Amino acid sequence: MYRRQELLEKLKEAAASVLPISLIVLAICFVLVPVDTGLMLSFVLATALLILGMGLFTLGAEMSMSKIGNYIGAKLTKSRKLWLILVVSFLLGVAITVAEPDLQVLAANVPEIDKTVLILTVSVGVGIFLMLCMVRILFGISLRLLLIVFYALVFLAAFLSDQGILAVAFDSGGVTTGPITVPFIMALGIGIASTRSDKNSASDSFGLVSLCSIGPILSVLLLGSIYRPDQAVPHTASVPDLSTTLEAAQYFWASLPAYFRDVAVALLPIAGLFLVFQAVTRRFKGNELLRIGLGFVYTYLGLVLFLCGVNVGFMPAGQLIGATVASGSNRWLLIPIGMVIGYYIVKAEPAVAVLTKQVEEVSNGSISHKAMGHALSIGVCVSVGLAMLRVLTGLNIFWLLIPGYAISLGLTFFVPPIFTGIAFDSGGVASGPMTATFLLPFAQGACLALGGDVM
Repeated sequence: MYRRQELLEKLKEAAASVLPISLIVLAICFVLVPVDTGLMLSFVLATALLILGMGLFTLGAEMSMSKIGNYIGAKLTKSRKLWLILVVSFLLGVAITVAEPDLQVLAANVPEIDKTVLILTVSVGVGIFLMLCMVRILFGISLRLLLIVFYALVFLAAFLSDQGILAVAFDSGGVTTGPITVPFIMALGIGIASTRSDKNSASDSFGLVSLCSIGPILSVLLLGSIYRPDQAVPHTASVPDLSTTLEAAQYFWASLPAYFRDVAVALLPIAGLFLVFQAVTRRFKGNELLRIGLGFVYTYLGLVLFLCGVNVGFMPAGQLIGATVASGSNRWLLIPIGMVIGYYIVKAEPAVAVLTKQVEEVSNGSISHKAMGHALSIGVCVSVGLAMLRVLTGLNIFWLLIPGYAISLGLTFFVPPIFTGIAFDSGGVASGPMTATFLLPFAQGACLALGGDVM
């Protein structure tokens, strides 16, 4: 009975997050961008799958991923073997990132770079920087110092790299911190920090997401010295001609097996590592072990439904809306439409829900998840507006990145240390599967309609 109440609560939260963006898109389709019946049916069905999937996922992540991450982090630290902590952290970073759904979507949309090469490059970058995160927490190294040093290296590498790869590199840093990675590595950080007794241990538990986002940027920029992408056309998502609700349901049903397989591959490394630790330590008993197993099932089913919904129903809608608005006489509408969608879409990101809840718990409620949610929405709203301005004008991305990072890093000198970790972590979690499968196709559709360079 208690678990049913938990699930109902999560479904209510998911509906409150997903419905606003769905209603906005439907309004755009009725007023500005006429769509055929098949796309409309698939979008409505996708909305239902998103709500159910997000509700199951958030409940499952709380029951399993957070507990496992905390446990492994604390256990590794108590071993007092730095080499073991670093090796396990690297393997974890690579294994989890390889199967991150957001990364799979991005890699499929970068035609000039082999998908496997890009995924492995990004994953190794995350693995290396997750090792750095462990060293930072264990030795209490300043997050601000690391951010300044490594972002200086990022921009130095960016100036020296091929400009065609630049945007892909920075996008790679965002998509690695998605619904699988964030719950686990945040809990891992909290577990390792919990073994310290000093006053800064809580604030040092944040920052893993932000540092792990830097690794992929540097590794992809390095990859850019090998790959020299030319102007390219991305994969175009399409929906078959559907005329009835039964045909729409059958179309989604036929798409499900691929996501069952992909999500199983994504979760197997974490499940396998947990089973090894459990076999060695016998930490969890009876009902607690059963709850973690059930949490894995919820997480698995939730991600399958969520990813099926966003990929099958949201991606084609994003491309069509972006292309149609950009080809019309009022193409400037891309900016306000993008800003409104950006404000609401971040609320539907599963990783955002995980971060805001953990921040509220660690801060004992002084930083509420609602306040963080509003701040993130405003930030993404402005950022998407600037991105649409760039699509319309071809503005060099450095004019946005350099001032943005300079202001953000400058503010770290004037806020409590815990806010530095939370703020830069927020930048990572705001770009998840909703962003990758709706806003990315939206921007690509607009860019193609305007004759711009997608890369």
